[in-house]
Amino acid sequence: MGTFIEEGGAGMIPTMLFGFALVASAVMSISQPERRWLTFVFGALTFSSGLLGTAMGLINTMRYVAKTTAAEQLPIGATGIAESLNNLVLSNVIIVIACLISAVAAFKHSKPAPRAA
Repeated sequence: MGTFIEEGGAGMIPTMLFGFALVASAVMSISQPERRWLTFVFGALTFSSGLLGTAMGLINTMRYVAKTTAAEQLPIGATGIAESLNNLVLSNVIIVIACLISAVAAFKHSKPAPRAA
C-alpha cells in the first residue's frame, strides 16, 4: 500500500483527507440523516481531488517524456500514466465505500411500504 501512495505523488494527500471526511460523513448520516448533504459535498471534493491529482501527474509525465530520448519515451510515459491513475483509483475506491455506507443509512431511514389489506 505504501508504494501505491508513493507512486501517486502529492495528489494522494488531499484525496485521502477528503476521502476520510467523506467516509466519516457517510457514517454520520446513519445516525443524522439531515446531514447527508455533507456526504455529497465530500464525495465531490474527493472525486475532484483525485481527478486533479491524475491531471497533475499526467502533465508532469508528459513534461518529463518530452525531455527524454525516443527509445525511453514509451516506457517512461507508460509508467508515468500508470502512476498518475493511482489518484483516480484511490478516489473511486473511497467513493464506493462511502456509497455502500450511505446505502445502509438510506435503508435504515426508509419507511416501510404500506401493506394492502
